Amino acid sequence: MKIALITDSVAYLSKEEQEKMNVYILPLSVEYEGNVYVEGEDLTGETFFDLIRGGATLPKSSQPTLGRTMELFETLSKEYDAAIAVHLSSDISGTFQTTFSQKDSFDGFTVYPVDSRRAVGSQVMLLRLAHKLIQEGKTPEEIIPALQAHIQTHNVYFLVDDLTNLQKGGRLSATSAFVGKMLSIKPLLTIDGKIEAIEKIRTFKKGVSRIVELVEAHAATLNNVPMSMFVYHGNALNVAEDLTQQLKAKFPDSEFQITSFGPVIGTHLGEGSVGVLFGEKV
Repeated sequence: MKIALITDSVAYLSKEEQEKMNVYILPLSVEYEGNVYVEGEDLTGETFFDLIRGGATLPKSSQPTLGRTMELFETLSKEYDAAIAVHLSSDISGTFQTTFSQKDSFDGFTVYPVDSRRAVGSQVMLLRLAHKLIQEGKTPEEIIPALQAHIQTHNVYFLVDDLTNLQKGGRLSATSAFVGKMLSIKPLLTIDGKIEAIEKIRTFKKGVSRIVELVEAHAATLNNVPMSMFVYHGNALNVAEDLTQQLKAKFPDSEFQITSFGPVIGTHLGEGSVGVLFGEKV
């Protein structure tokens, strides 16, 4: 049985891993001031923040178009028997639902959509596991339960440095944003389906330390197995490197990767944000 791997652009999969695992990408887009930019093709994280810095409006993200999705499925149906599609959380985007609705559109070819419940590194870990199991000759019916089980080891914590994007997006009142800036309040976020604020931190330095504490607590529930840790940032490489060093000191047997946010996640979290997504190492 020949099985393809699909994901969306929010996985922020490196070109090296994309080629190694032969992953097909469905890109999301962002609309800003009347223009539509395809993530990973027209805009990267760095150029995205340059584009919107100082703007009066917040970009809007859009899922992959139905036409592009169907075009990919049709192409794959000519070469593969099935595909496993790992997507960002269905509570954040309609990408998963679109794939689900079209999973049996072509005779002899079935798409098995997987909701990562988060995004970015969660998608990468699931793709790695799926690729490993495909190489072992497993069927989709055997692979999907293994992916669902692995999701249970995942967690993520993000610290938002600038409240402006949350305020512009209607997630925070203008008054609260102003007071938050004056008091240097930084919301600590997690994602389990939806983006949720779990704590308010007074300083960014304390926030980074708090992330390390939370990762330690979660790791203890997994019996401190080696993990894959993806440290993400919105144009804040120095802070991301500091967080990575603190985590490496606590988790010497885990693997680490530093990556900048792309436009879609950058729209939600804004410039200056930093965080870590992690799960059991594949």
